[in-house]
Amino acid sequence: MHTDSDSHIILGENLDVLPSLDSEAFQLIYIDPPFNTGKAQTRKTLQTVPHRDGDRTGFMGRRYRTRLLAESSYLDEFEDYLAFLDPRLREAHRLLAPSGTFYFHIDYREAHYCKLLLDEIFGRACFLNEIIWAYDYGARSKRRWPAKHDTILVYVKDPAAYHYDAEAVDREPYMAPGLVTAEKAAKGKLPTDVWWHTIVPTSGREKTGYPTQKPEGIIRRMIQASTRPGDSCLDFFAGSGTVGAVAAKLDRRYVLIDCNPEAVRVMRERLADRHDAPAQDTSGDRHARRGAGRAALLTRPVQASGRTT
Repeated sequence: MHTDSDSHIILGENLDVLPSLDSEAFQLIYIDPPFNTGKAQTRKTLQTVPHRDGDRTGFMGRRYRTRLLAESSYLDEFEDYLAFLDPRLREAHRLLAPSGTFYFHIDYREAHYCKLLLDEIFGRACFLNEIIWAYDYGARSKRRWPAKHDTILVYVKDPAAYHYDAEAVDREPYMAPGLVTAEKAAKGKLPTDVWWHTIVPTSGREKTGYPTQKPEGIIRRMIQASTRPGDSCLDFFAGSGTVGAVAAKLDRRYVLIDCNPEAVRVMRERLADRHDAPAQDTSGDRHARRGAGRAALLTRPVQASGRTT
């Protein structure tokens, strides 16, 4: 079993921290970056101004109109998002071991754009899978087919030398066990590229209270298939620390990075038996001011509702 000296929780902006890590040091990298829900408008700054036909009612019945402080087209936002991702994905490619695998968790509305960027950085030949995580919760639209899945794009460093161990992955029940032999039904089947898995139950032991926490079950499949005991895993949008929690249970090392102090607090509590010393804090580093402007605005504040692991 590895000790806390083998694994680290780091508070800081990932683009400042990543260059300090050794090249090809991680067998698995998983990220679920912010702003991947297509709801960027909820994070824009609004201004309220008095207006007799306004859409909001204030003190003593006065009417106010809300407007964006700055208007931008969808294309402008899209270009900003890819500009935000690009240097971080290039760092991920540098940090991935020769036999390593990169799992990129993204919203279905952005997946096709992000795949083009990943093809450019990793190479189309290094694209391994598109995994669909299907779930069944939340509101259901009556004007279109309800969207109940996330996309996970999977790339490898070397398509001729990546590690993948199907037999190490937990099996799942057959959907139609009567169509296979009793022996096969009892053994279960290997998961395909469509993963039916519930979200984290609100009353479950796994729940940390951190927004949109990812279930350990889907991360476990990735780590089981793409790493061996003792290998190192990296998540630089670490959120609630699910990658670290699963890696620890499977005897893997991990490095978790997040710029959100609340995320680091949650991770330290979740992994308290492995981390007695304070998390490393790079937020005051001289490099922490680098990247101010558009990219800096894309980092998650403490109360953000962006996607986390």
